[in-house]
Amino acid sequence: MSDTPQDPRRRYSAPVVDGVAKSASRSMLRAVGFNDEDFSKPQIGIASTWSMVTPCNSHINELADIACKGADQAGGKGVIFNTITISDGIANGTEGMKYSLVSREVIADSIETVAGCEGFDGLVAIGGCDKNMPGCIMGLARLNRPSVFVYGGTILPGEGHTDIISVFEAVGAHAKGELSLIEVKQIEETAIPGPGSCGGMYTANTMASAIEALGMSLPGSSAQNAVSNDKKADCEAAGAAVMNLLDRDIKPSDIMTQPAFENAITVIITLGGSTNAVLHLIGMAHTVGVKLTLDDFTRIGKKVPLLADLRPSGHYMMSELVAIGGIQPLMKMLLDAGMLHGDCLTVTGKTLAENLATVEPYADGQKIIMPLDQPIKAESHLRILFGNLAPEGSVAKITGKEGTHFKGRARVFGSEEEAQARILDGTVVAGDVLVIRYEGPRGGPGMREMLSPTSAIMGRGLGSDVALITDGRFSGGSHGFVVGHVTPEAFDGGPIALVQDGDEIVIDAVADSIELSVSDDELQRRREAWQQPQPRYTRGVLAKYARTVSSASTGAVTDLPEL
Repeated sequence: MSDTPQDPRRRYSAPVVDGVAKSASRSMLRAVGFNDEDFSKPQIGIASTWSMVTPCNSHINELADIACKGADQAGGKGVIFNTITISDGIANGTEGMKYSLVSREVIADSIETVAGCEGFDGLVAIGGCDKNMPGCIMGLARLNRPSVFVYGGTILPGEGHTDIISVFEAVGAHAKGELSLIEVKQIEETAIPGPGSCGGMYTANTMASAIEALGMSLPGSSAQNAVSNDKKADCEAAGAAVMNLLDRDIKPSDIMTQPAFENAITVIITLGGSTNAVLHLIGMAHTVGVKLTLDDFTRIGKKVPLLADLRPSGHYMMSELVAIGGIQPLMKMLLDAGMLHGDCLTVTGKTLAENLATVEPYADGQKIIMPLDQPIKAESHLRILFGNLAPEGSVAKITGKEGTHFKGRARVFGSEEEAQARILDGTVVAGDVLVIRYEGPRGGPGMREMLSPTSAIMGRGLGSDVALITDGRFSGGSHGFVVGHVTPEAFDGGPIALVQDGDEIVIDAVADSIELSVSDDELQRRREAWQQPQPRYTRGVLAKYARTVSSASTGAVTDLPEL
């Protein structure tokens, strides 16, 4: 209620709580723990993605409390609020998975909604699973207030060096007759030992690494075990870091620049990251007004090697990378080689180069991160393929272990469930190119991940003999000869809708092409006969999403101006 000059750090909270006219607002806040002194402090919203829905997020309530304490001790007033999360690992292979990518937009919407309404001056967002991480960043970017992202941390390995992908692949191995039901159950019971995100370089750890490289989380945040003192310290430091950003008026738009996104792309390529990163980084860039396209991944990928021997295509887990120093030594190595933009600002208030100045190299003898002159693959494993089957692009993850070329006959399915059944019953055989369509952002709707089919393929021992293409997505845990994000999607009449059983398909991950060996005249005949199917949902969030979502090639966002 003071008449003293307004604190410039309180540009959003002051209109909500200052002056006699806001007595009712203050009265409400007193009931949740505010006192007289708190009303003159910058308010720091702590966006928590805690829930019992998934082990990825089951510990984040404690982390949110610690981040709130860090903000309070630095002179702010922390206010914790929740947003949702879903579990890809639980929903995969079911109709529920259609809500997965949708949740990214709901999370961004909810963070923007709460912070915009309540007048938070700065924010800390804590995420721990595939979609809530880019969702958090998108919400922070839309608000463009001083903000820090905190990763909830990685899970520890299960018994026998297992993880969630071990369970998915055990299902395929059982179908092949290699594992008994008892053996599958043993893996099921021990693969997930506690809190934390899936343990390989799957989408969660990919996005955590990308966000750290982007400059939106504190150094080291992406490579910490979920249950650890390091992660607690990271949360407390994040609360304090927001106050520093407020003092200096550093906002996400100052950090999330075109060069910063190039840094993120570079780091995820070296780590062997998930194809989902393409979709999410384009979507994140959109929210902050940076134009990022599929071509940027090709351009950068030509000069950046794959260096990390991490699952799913490699051997090691994120917790083992944590043990040798995380991604900071890798980033220092890339910076020294001129492969990162060192002048990019970060949430420390310092540049990337300043953050990395004292980082020590990996110890001799470690086998997880290869030297630059001994890469696992000389160019990116993320391949952007174009051709008559994907005229607006598609995304493949080809490490080279699967080969770089595939020619086969199409076996067409109208949904993930159809394909999964035919893989498990032995209908799918070597030489097939599985085409799973009407699973795109609009056609699904929701662009489901094909983790169950890809895991079944690997479990049945067909990983080198079968390819899979889809207008849906792939989990970060998927591996094999797989091509997703095919655009235009089938629901919009893209060429993938015109493929017929037995058509020859040729995939070339060197020429970056994906071709249907059918004449233009025949394709035109099929196109004239094609009819768009009726929407699968006409009410609710999936229907709203289908009406507003953009193409996968533009990030599958729901707020493009032209829509």
